[in-house]
Amino acid sequence: MSCLRRAWEQFPIVVLTGMRQAGKTSLVRRVFPDANYVSFDIPRDAEHARLDYEDFIASHSSPLIMDEIQYVPEIFRHLKYVVDRDRRSGLYVLTGSQDFLLMSGVAESLAGRCAVLSLSTLSLSELTSVGGVDTDAFCWRGGFPELWQRSELDRDLWYGSYVATYLERDVRNILNVSSLRDFDRFLRALALRAGRLLSYSDLARDVGITPNTAKNWISLLAASRQVFLLEPYHRNAGKRLVKTPKIYFTDPGLLVYLLGFQEWSAVVQNAAWGAVWENLVVSEVFKYFLNQGKRPPCWFWRTQQGDEMDLLIETGPQQFFAVECKTAARVESRDLKGFQALEKAYGEKSLQKGAVACRTKRSYPLSEGGRLKALPLNGRSGLLNWLP
Repeated sequence: MSCLRRAWEQFPIVVLTGMRQAGKTSLVRRVFPDANYVSFDIPRDAEHARLDYEDFIASHSSPLIMDEIQYVPEIFRHLKYVVDRDRRSGLYVLTGSQDFLLMSGVAESLAGRCAVLSLSTLSLSELTSVGGVDTDAFCWRGGFPELWQRSELDRDLWYGSYVATYLERDVRNILNVSSLRDFDRFLRALALRAGRLLSYSDLARDVGITPNTAKNWISLLAASRQVFLLEPYHRNAGKRLVKTPKIYFTDPGLLVYLLGFQEWSAVVQNAAWGAVWENLVVSEVFKYFLNQGKRPPCWFWRTQQGDEMDLLIETGPQQFFAVECKTAARVESRDLKGFQALEKAYGEKSLQKGAVACRTKRSYPLSEGGRLKALPLNGRSGLLNWLP
């Protein structure tokens, strides 16, 4: 919220993107209660702006919130003309869920004239600060605001409706997918690969599509913030390093739903539990940076010899905050091999701090001086409060 206000005070236009139902509209209307508001989700308003922009602007004075802006891409060039004449800050807020369409218009017409922010679903720390939500409940129910505002909502029914609506509105309209059944199967196959190296050819073979189609569909999911790719850190360390990205889901509840679990107890007893936990940790770290308006300085590290680190947060040139993800409550010495390999590859001073994000309730040191710690994900002594 503070990041949004800072951007509003410095730029004529603020662009806020994010997943559907992440709360973009509620956020901007709460932060800017005195601004006028129009939604291009309403066909009449979209046509008005598309066919007669000058009359539309005359009818809606600034400050103005324009919701679902991707439905009227023609408006970007008009906004460029308006802003070039009046560079005052705080004129327009643009929101949109379809980042691929929205950002192409921003890049062409509004470069240098706007701040671009991304809104994720609610983070674990946000929910625990107001409602005492524990990690398991968050991982099961996810971070979509409506699921927490309305406790009576059936979680499975809500996610089922979300996926169906997303498929119909975004996928069919944007990529003209001929078989929504194939795309639904693709989503579930992708969920099985969360936290793993992404092979487009293997994924395409399992779903029965071409590798290029798999790439296009993942680009769609990434652009609409449903998933994100974690790139490998591959600066020279004297070894051959893996250069294939890993894939994660932005919202843990959506991931668990797509994996087909009927109750939480089945998740922690399944072989996929480690991947679900890693997805939760990595996605929460990403949200930590995004909520500050920063690009996450995050990577993973893996050599072809088998040395690896789940998450590297780069704090300087070859300087890292390193994180391993473990579902156990107690950390053993073998869980520290990745830290040792990283120091051997880049030097002892490369590792500024290290954490094993695990199921412990309290933090405890893993090395002299406390440079390495076992940490819960959340809480005062948790990973999210120890990040750089």
